[in-house]
Amino acid sequence: MTFERTSWPRHTRRLTIRPATGADLPAVYAVRSLPEVAEWMPSHPRSYEDFVLRQGESHAMERCLVMQVDGEVVGDLYLHVEDAWAQAEVSEQGAAAQAEIGWCLSPDHQGHGYVTEAMTELVRLCFEDLGVRRLTANAFADNAASRRVMERLGMVCEAHNRADSLHREHGWIDGVTYALLREDWEK
Repeated sequence: MTFERTSWPRHTRRLTIRPATGADLPAVYAVRSLPEVAEWMPSHPRSYEDFVLRQGESHAMERCLVMQVDGEVVGDLYLHVEDAWAQAEVSEQGAAAQAEIGWCLSPDHQGHGYVTEAMTELVRLCFEDLGVRRLTANAFADNAASRRVMERLGMVCEAHNRADSLHREHGWIDGVTYALLREDWEK
């Protein structure tokens, strides 16, 4: 498991970041089930029971970190470390070389820079502690707030795909992929 390769919790100037536990499920559900949050998330949990079932089936909690402000869970971060595509002869060098990252924040706490603060720490952790060499983040192109976070982190838009993402309310819309290489972050 990725989270075992580093020490927890992590503290930023205003946040505590740590791996999510089963006890965090109600707080994570409370944020993710809000319509204004679910609009841009992969799924909109309709009930707590459905949310818990999906988390268990997908092993999502193994890739979930929570953000806390003064002990209150205000959102979560996604971290999925994976092997890079590599030819067979060099596949060992590609092991755990890249990661996909993401975030979700309660509307009550938006506009204060918490996501950027938390993601800056997560990027640092990925590159320095976990030895990842490449990070990616995906979003619906219309999710301007997430795109701003990616750009603040120094991520570069590598793909803007036309009508490749099916949104539950907006139909087929554009999607974007941003990436950041360790050598670009170290500059």
